[in-house]
Amino acid sequence: MMTRIAAMAIAALTAQTAWADKLPLNSISSYLNDLKTAQGSFTQINDDGTIDTGTVYIKRPGKMRFEYNAPNTSLVVASANAVYIADSKSNQPPETYPLRRTPLSLILARNVNLGRANMVTGHSFDGTATIVTAQDPENPEYGNIQMKFTDSPVQLRQWVVNDSGGGQTTVVLGELSTGGSLSNRLFDAPRGRSN
Repeated sequence: MMTRIAAMAIAALTAQTAWADKLPLNSISSYLNDLKTAQGSFTQINDDGTIDTGTVYIKRPGKMRFEYNAPNTSLVVASANAVYIADSKSNQPPETYPLRRTPLSLILARNVNLGRANMVTGHSFDGTATIVTAQDPENPEYGNIQMKFTDSPVQLRQWVVNDSGGGQTTVVLGELSTGGSLSNRLFDAPRGRSN
């Protein structure tokens, strides 16, 4: 009987500690809104299990660039309300998608408000990070993004994009350098290879 009471007390204490460590949505919204520029390394786990690495550049609102390390020859740029996916070895023009149709638009929005009705579908704490799953409330069919944040100070550590086609891409961020100056030219739409 004492063992059961002790176990219940420990479980309650653990739950209380976890609750205390879970970041509130308004703190995460403030962090994202205050994040103007950032750059750092990333590791990407693709839907097929392959892994890529590279450097990510973020300039809010609306701009993001993924430069991949060899052997990947892709470049992904979000800018001018679109996402461009180019391959430097291809003669084809980049694939282009409306940014608003991707879950990345939630990170890059001018004003992030995770308290908006029906935007957040999950908000939990795993012992080390707060996990927030968010979607476009008007268009949940576009997929969702699951973001992991650590505290003291608040930092975005990882996101998982679940796209409208059922694919899943995980991006694990290295140490982000924030607050620097990034040229708008970094976010120019890529062009196909010229001959």
